[in-house]
Order: sequence, then structure tokens, then C-alpha cells
Amino acid sequence: MKRLLVTGGAGFIGSNFIRHILGKYSDYHITNLDKLTYCGNLDNLKDVEKNGNYRFVKGDIADTTLANRLIKSCDIILNFAAETHVDRSIKDADSFVKTNVLGTYTLLEAAKASSVDLFIQISTDEVYGSITEGKFREDGPLKPNSPYSATKASGDLLARSYFVTHGLPVIITRSSNNFGPYQYPEKIIPLFISNALGNKKLPVYADGMNMRDWLFVVDNCEAIDIVMHKGSPGEVYNIGGGKEITNLELTHAILDILDRDEGLIKFVKDRPGHDKRYALDINKIKSLGWQPRHDFRNALELTIEWYKNNRAWWEKLKACMK
Repeated sequence: MKRLLVTGGAGFIGSNFIRHILGKYSDYHITNLDKLTYCGNLDNLKDVEKNGNYRFVKGDIADTTLANRLIKSCDIILNFAAETHVDRSIKDADSFVKTNVLGTYTLLEAAKASSVDLFIQISTDEVYGSITEGKFREDGPLKPNSPYSATKASGDLLARSYFVTHGLPVIITRSSNNFGPYQYPEKIIPLFISNALGNKKLPVYADGMNMRDWLFVVDNCEAIDIVMHKGSPGEVYNIGGGKEITNLELTHAILDILDRDEGLIKFVKDRPGHDKRYALDINKIKSLGWQPRHDFRNALELTIEWYKNNRAWWEKLKACMK
């Protein structure tokens, strides 16, 4: 039996990961610690909330007393908890520093005191910054360009330091842009899908030529699962989907699948510090036996179908968006 503490498990990737683990391992027990900020949503886990191997605890990862109490009764920590929206970090980075830096520090301290078997820090390709050509390797320098990515890089460096200094068994995963069911509709794919379904404008930054590598969330969950069982402490693992497209190409693909007119595209002023391109070298995690299973177009179609069939889920969220 394994006892997992999943932080931020009511969020997008965390909830998909919990569903993946409970569906695959009958003897794994999960405690989901989530603060339930605006993007934490227990509706994401309605289908597993009565599972005997799952329990939810509402709380902040920066709460030292709570973190120590929960970590004493777990074997593995997976830190999904994070503030993640770049635009929000540009307007106000305070919550990003508190959660992504101080929260990670609090968890690391509690993990050190309890001698856990493994601490997995869930991170992002954005910590590397932008790259014109080639791909980022795990040993590349960190050059974050937004307050969001800077706080994630800070959390990564803290995690690494606890491995080097204290011998805490830490692994870091850095994934490319995720998409799929249960993603909060401020992110580009669910925002554009929901806007298009309502015949509203799709706001594309600048000329739409910023390029991203897209990863279906199910593939990312499978990768983290493999890292949890086969990864080596002290290592970083890039997780990418291998599908690089521009934001404009992505927008056209969504409109094409939904059979909506391209007149819905609206070019808007670029955001400050907008990274031009992300791309990851994923040979290291492939050596563990993983590679993405889902074709991008097919995964995008599955995602769009989910949002079409779950309007009630996202309509109430969009009604509260600022």
C-alpha cells in the first residue's frame, strides 16, 4: 500500500492525476490537500469523492501545522498546488510568491522532518524561458520571464537544494502546456472552446505566432506515474507532447472542429514578457518507458467534446471570471 499526499488535487492536472491513480491502483490511498482558490473545484472529483481510498482536506500548503500533520501519515508527496495563470501574475504576483515559493518551502520542511519516501515537485517548461530553436534539456539554465514562471523556478531550486543539502528524495517534473477535461476556462484552449460555443470572440495575442508544445493531460498523468515509480531522486524530467503549433494555428484548429467562422478571431495587444516559443527534449523520460499516447488532433477533439457535454461545469465558472 502507498499513501499519497496530492496537493492542489482539486485543480486541473491534480484532479486528473487523482482519477488516474485511483483507477489504476486499488491499494493506493490518496489525501487531497487543496485550498480551493478560484480554480480549485471539487466538482472536478465528483466521481471519486466516495471512493474509500480517497479523502479531501481543505487547507493551505503554507500552513506549517497542517502540512506537518498530513505528511506524517504519507509516503509520497506530489506537489501540484500552484498559482499558474501568467496574466494574473503580471497584475499581482503576491499569491504566486506565497503559494509557489513559501508553500513549496513549507512542504519541503515538513517532508524533511518526516523522512518521506519521495517528494515530486510538479513544475513547468516556462521556467526555462523562451527558445528560438532547438529544445530545452533538463540541465539547461532557468531563465523565467514572468512572475509566474519565476516563482515556479524558485520552487524548483528550493526542491533541488533539499535533495543536495538534506538528502530529501526529490524529483522534479517539467511539462509543456497541458490541455484536456476540467481545465479552468481562463486558459487558452477551454477559453477559446467555450467562447466559440457561445459565438464570442477568441482573443489572440499579437500576431498569434507564439509557439507552444501541447500535451494531453492524461499523457502527463501517466508520465508522472512512471516518474513516481521509476524515476531517480535528484533528477528532473521534461514531459512534452511533441506537438508544436502557433497560437493562431491552435485557434484555427478549434474553430475548424467546432465548424465556427474565423471571423470570431480577434487580435489583441500582446501581454508583457510573452515568451515566443517553448520546446522540450523528452528523451530522458522516454528512457523510463514513457511517450505520449494521444495524437494532438484527436486529443483536441476529445477535449472539445468534453466541454460541449459539460456546459454546466464551465458556464458557472465563466460567470465568476473577472
